[in-house]
Amino acid sequence: MNIDYSFGNQYYQYFGDKGIKSIEYNILAPEQEQLIQPGMEYIMTPRPIFDNPNYIGSNKLKDKVAIITGGDSGLGKAAAIAFAKEGAKILIPYYNEHRDALETKEYIENLGGICEIISGDIANKNFSNQIVNCALEKFGKIDILVNNAGVQYQQDSLDCISDEQFDQTMKVNVYGMFYLTKAVLPYLKPGSSIINLSSVTTFYGEPQLIDYVTTKGAIVGFTRSLARNLALKNIRVNAIAPGFFWTPLQPACWVKEKIPSLGADAAMARGAMPYELAPTFVFLASDDSSYVTGQVIHNNGGQIMG
Repeated sequence: MNIDYSFGNQYYQYFGDKGIKSIEYNILAPEQEQLIQPGMEYIMTPRPIFDNPNYIGSNKLKDKVAIITGGDSGLGKAAAIAFAKEGAKILIPYYNEHRDALETKEYIENLGGICEIISGDIANKNFSNQIVNCALEKFGKIDILVNNAGVQYQQDSLDCISDEQFDQTMKVNVYGMFYLTKAVLPYLKPGSSIINLSSVTTFYGEPQLIDYVTTKGAIVGFTRSLARNLALKNIRVNAIAPGFFWTPLQPACWVKEKIPSLGADAAMARGAMPYELAPTFVFLASDDSSYVTGQVIHNNGGQIMG
């Protein structure tokens, strides 16, 4: 059965196992770009679809507390909403996307969930301490950490990557993850879960994202080593390597001409909307994955297999 629904000025239909698609566009999205990083969701056309109306929570994360960096938009937002549906309390650290963060907080609260937001630079070690202090002050504990925040910049060759860009990409994508994980770790108890975001680009070597791919490869190594280090404490560490999802990073990174073709080289011949990744976050955060650690889950429409 098809379900029509709207968000803002965009109208969508739910096509069962074929997913939610925009009625207005036959492609993932038309040409567009943003000259800011990591991008603003509220100015995207169409708006990303972050919530599947058929997803019904079953208390898999009841009373858990989750920190989701970059949860104001994109994949982090989809995770935050699914976690809230599963009964978790959410803390979203974000950079400067104030409107997106407020919209996400309001959306979760309208679902009956609890969400706090805090603004700052994840590349700054001091912000990690502020995040942990906020979580403990508001909720008294931390059970789940999702290291989702990141930046990416399209450059044609290694010579085009400035020292400043390389430094920024490393600090946000790797240092930020390291700082926050280290700050959170003393408060995690057996059964806790850490989820890191890698990328499909790491596994095929996207030639125009050399510094980004470098950081996402480092995240895979970090995930595997930390998983072994924490396994006997029953703290699980896993990673997700998404393919091309329609998030603010895409128009903030790629030249506008590339946008309509994102994901076209996957076996499923399409990019995806954030809601399609949400159940994977829930699986890795919940006891459903109690015997899963050190793994990289590939949600990429068949772009990389094996």
